[in-house]
Amino acid sequence: MNGTLLGLQVATAVPTSAWGLVVGSTPVTKGVVALLAVLSLFSWTVMFAKWAEFSSMRRRSARFLTKFEQAERFSQALSIAARENPNPYTRVLRRASEFLALGDAAHAPGGRTSGATAAQPSELSAPQVEALRFVLDAETSAERDRLAHFVPSLATIGSASPLIGLLGTVLGVIDAFVGIATRGSGNIGAVAPGVAEALIATAAALSVAIPATFGYNIFANRLNGFESQLDGFGSSVIALIVRDYAS
Repeated sequence: MNGTLLGLQVATAVPTSAWGLVVGSTPVTKGVVALLAVLSLFSWTVMFAKWAEFSSMRRRSARFLTKFEQAERFSQALSIAARENPNPYTRVLRRASEFLALGDAAHAPGGRTSGATAAQPSELSAPQVEALRFVLDAETSAERDRLAHFVPSLATIGSASPLIGLLGTVLGVIDAFVGIATRGSGNIGAVAPGVAEALIATAAALSVAIPATFGYNIFANRLNGFESQLDGFGSSVIALIVRDYAS
């Protein structure tokens, strides 16, 4: 009778939920789960922030690109950019304007432009076009890096979280077996709670790694598409400048 009551007490003492296992876990497991919770909060914050940033950039850029397509001269494109909210496309356009302004200043007598402006270059040779292409490529890379800020951290969290969880699981299993050896009981009822508690760290790690990995892949694909579009925009800007010079 006493053995039966003792068995019932042990059964009721075993946690029946994941949260109960965490609350009753060892300090090592609690520390690993707490670290994973911080990483999860950080990754979700980054994903929501990047989603808002991409959406805002897409709206501003779409409005500017619609107006840019109507520009027939580089000066008109600059006027449109001046009236729009700053976005990666307006910054690329202004970078091209700065390059042309420096070129005009370098070729004008006395270092001053002679009737030429950044909107209408006095001359544009093939090497200058190539140099402008390099300048716009550098600006495109800078814009991509600016938009990609914190995105690589999602990949780091996605790859490191399972290892952190595995470490917590291994340490938890070691602690469980040490406790079993100390108490001198090796039946399944004594082993299972400790192992289940240790596996909570692995489950928590996967719940952190899976969303972070999905988020990284989604934003990486969007960044690649954005870079291709911005590179194509740079080519359109060069074509507009060359057409201005030819006319």
